[in-house]
Amino acid sequence: MANQKEQLTRIKILEPLFPNRSTSIINGETSGILNWNDIPYPSFYRAYKELSTNYWIPDEVDMKSDAKQYPALSEQEKYAFDAIIGLLATLDSPQTRFIYNIAEYITDPAVHANAAIIAQQEVIHNESYSYVLASITNLQEQNRVFELARTHPTIIKRNEPIMDAYDDFMNNKTGETLVKALIQSSILEGINFYSGFAYFYNLVRQNKMTGTGKIISFINRDELAHSKFISEVIRAILGENPELQTEELVEYTHDAFRHAVELETEWSEEVLQGIEGIDVEEMVDYVKYRANKMLGMLGIPELYPGHSDNTMTWIKAYADNFTETKTDFFEMRNSSYKKTNMDNGFDDL
Repeated sequence: MANQKEQLTRIKILEPLFPNRSTSIINGETSGILNWNDIPYPSFYRAYKELSTNYWIPDEVDMKSDAKQYPALSEQEKYAFDAIIGLLATLDSPQTRFIYNIAEYITDPAVHANAAIIAQQEVIHNESYSYVLASITNLQEQNRVFELARTHPTIIKRNEPIMDAYDDFMNNKTGETLVKALIQSSILEGINFYSGFAYFYNLVRQNKMTGTGKIISFINRDELAHSKFISEVIRAILGENPELQTEELVEYTHDAFRHAVELETEWSEEVLQGIEGIDVEEMVDYVKYRANKMLGMLGIPELYPGHSDNTMTWIKAYADNFTETKTDFFEMRNSSYKKTNMDNGFDDL
């Protein structure tokens, strides 16, 4: 049991004097040897199986039609496409470093194993955004999109609460700052991607940019698994350390989710307003539904009464639940892919 303000102990890579089965999830003892048949939380093994079966790489996806269709998108559609690709990169890039950093302060080796997969998948996601752009435009334009994301005031404002919590943990590694950083991570994984996902799925239902849509569907599936596992880790930490379960933490969580929904609403209104097929008000309701769903996974009361179900009916075919059997709405993989190369800039990145 850890005090809220007690500094967390950085794990040793290998400690033969300690047991293989971790004695607690933080500030505990473990040899560092992982025996999946003897772990405190069997759900972490189920998470491992789900994460490890999601393997994919972006250059399996045929981008020929996207390369032809991108120039024909309206200026508004192009701006949204570029801004959202850039936004997603600003979320996935730091997530890799964050996952590695928190793993060093969690005792359970099963968490380390799953964190390694999650971090690797975030790298693939980031490569995907470069791959998509390299498939449809030149290197100068690719760099412009990433610069747009780095300097866009709304994106900076949107990411700030998450990065502040990450930095708080890096500067003061306690149980309290760890839980708050993980809560912000669950917001990133479970809310902040979804208006972007919806934009690409909306293009797909108009038979536009289906290669990009397929990549987004893979990323979406990964992020669902990530957010589910992160919520399990949070619940495990709180279950073992009841002194961290304070009214202040519930209030912090509600405030964080409320603020995230407000920022997501602001972003949606800025980028998606006027896009054919997207009702921004409906999108905001969808984001509130996602917030309630994530809060439920954390065991915290929902914020938005009347938003327990996904009323954005068309998106259910693409994004509602990748853990259930469903029809694949994207074409099967094709062996005749457009490969990116030095001529369109991918090899230069």
